Amino acid sequence: MPVLTDTAIRTARPTDKPRKLSDSGGLYLLIAPTGGKLWRMKYRFNGKEKTLAFGKYPEVPLKDARDRRDEARKLLANGADPAAVKKAQKAERQERAANNFEAVAHRWFEVWKAGVAEKTAQSQWRRLENHIFPFLGGVPVSEITPKKVIEALRPLEARGTGDTLRKSKTAINQILRFAIQNEWAQYNPVPDLVGAFKVTPTKHMAAITDPVKLGVLLRDIDMYHGSPSVCYALRLVPLVFVRPCELRGAKWAAIDLEKGEWKFFVGKTKVEHLVPLSRQAVAILKELHPITGHHRTGLVFPGQKPGRPLSNATINNALRIMGYDTQADITGHGFRAT
Repeated sequence: MPVLTDTAIRTARPTDKPRKLSDSGGLYLLIAPTGGKLWRMKYRFNGKEKTLAFGKYPEVPLKDARDRRDEARKLLANGADPAAVKKAQKAERQERAANNFEAVAHRWFEVWKAGVAEKTAQSQWRRLENHIFPFLGGVPVSEITPKKVIEALRPLEARGTGDTLRKSKTAINQILRFAIQNEWAQYNPVPDLVGAFKVTPTKHMAAITDPVKLGVLLRDIDMYHGSPSVCYALRLVPLVFVRPCELRGAKWAAIDLEKGEWKFFVGKTKVEHLVPLSRQAVAILKELHPITGHHRTGLVFPGQKPGRPLSNATINNALRIMGYDTQADITGHGFRAT
């Protein structure tokens, strides 16, 4: 039986019709009229003649084609159909690619984001893109081990970003649980990582809790001179215990001054929140109503930009103007702790 050589393959020229250059063991090179040179193997399985493709020359050289032929012959010797095995292997590769961590994360995210605020969802996805996908994105969820998760999170530990590490670890845990629920994986290694990382002390927002210092702060707020929105926001924030973003976004339509109630939809938890208003809070809002109560936006604290509330930094800027360090003394969010 003729045995091919590299020289014979390189110098072979196409003809008007497909032609074959035979090697041994059923292997041959099919030369197409267009000049393409394709490896094929003819074999019989259960009495039927079949053909197996091994790729294109020169991407698959002669030696590799023979190695693939030999592997196919071993399968035949063991009673397996090489074509069926190849098809199953291809399907497995496709499934692994379709179920890598990043692909599964996309599916999980579409479900998860429906239950959180848009800003929270955006932060979560950026965290995954920046810190997790570079390490785990292409790994099939069925092959993620404790070591792989640790290697993905270790850079965050080294940078001392404990909160980002914790949130990233939680996201990985949720995604792998989602994968198990859909039978794309059988094991979630995250619960086994207890004690794998150094615990970073939680850094709380600066807040004043000493009664004497708080009295000084409240007097400073009363003497502060700025725009009406800023002045009244500063006076109100110690009385309502809400997040600065919730205070800035307050609308008159949600406030009932007669009942002393303020109702709003919490973006973070997506539930309605009721804030009882003390008589002092009601008095402040009644003073402010003639100033902003008829603003076209309906905002209690409209900012300088048209249609927008006070900016995110407004409260902290005012505190700094009054001489307070928003890193060490008090911050807008710190009034909740106060």
